[in-house]
Amino acid sequence: MFNFDEASKKSKEAMDGMLKSYSEIAKGYQAIATEATDYSKKSFQDMTGFMEALASTRSVEAAFELQTKYAKSAYESFIAESTKITDMYADLAKTAYKPYEAPVAKSTAVVTANAA
Repeated sequence: MFNFDEASKKSKEAMDGMLKSYSEIAKGYQAIATEATDYSKKSFQDMTGFMEALASTRSVEAAFELQTKYAKSAYESFIAESTKITDMYADLAKTAYKPYEAPVAKSTAVVTANAA
């Protein structure tokens, strides 16, 4: 026989879990967006500083050296930021998958048991 109280309880638990998961995912996306915004601001400020310094150079050699330092710094900064954001996306994926770990493991066990 169908138990409405039990179904209601399971439905409420599922909804609570889903809302908690969505909240954590939204926080993760917000953190990634904040990080990308901060990096963009820093990158723009670095470029502005470089252009000001480049405009004040007196020789081609100094300009070339300044450009080389800036390019190296910008590249290293980009790689570090890319790695950081990639890690943030990996953490977000783990967070998004967490509510489904137990049901997937349970259904996999049932399928494996039936196949044997």
